[in-house]
Amino acid sequence: MFEDLDLETFWRKSEYADVNYVDDTLTDLKVASVERALKYTLPGAYVALMRFQNGGIPVRTNHRMSEATSWAEDHIAITGIYSIGSTKPYSLAGDFCTQFWIDEWGYPPIGVYFADCPSAGHDMLCLDYRICGPRGEPAVVHVDQDLDFKISVVAPNFETFIRGLEDDGAFDAG
Repeated sequence: MFEDLDLETFWRKSEYADVNYVDDTLTDLKVASVERALKYTLPGAYVALMRFQNGGIPVRTNHRMSEATSWAEDHIAITGIYSIGSTKPYSLAGDFCTQFWIDEWGYPPIGVYFADCPSAGHDMLCLDYRICGPRGEPAVVHVDQDLDFKISVVAPNFETFIRGLEDDGAFDAG
């Protein structure tokens, strides 16, 4: 699926990522177990990316947006992408799983929250299953708590989201 993407340079090497995001090597059994717990089928592109490294912090952490968010006028930023597992805090079935964000922060139950943002919980990225159903191909959306949980489409699917990530330098800092 990501044959033309250099996965050797996709992930940032970081002790913080190793402790908080990067889970053990992904197995079919682990995917099935997490999908059962979530009650959603994960996108094939998500599983494919996690087979190379199961969670972490990408080198490119920004994605263009067609509308402003509480983060910026033209983009969102992520801190990391959750692993498929349950042993790391930032894993799909870990301490900061989807149910945590729904129960503790009031995020809408629209799918699977899979990426946190630098705002420390005030915005998140979610695999949005509202249109496609729990077994379909979800869109990637940004949910902004600071804007009354406004939901904005980031990408039509996970693969497009990953391919759209850009460096900080692509955006005007001033």
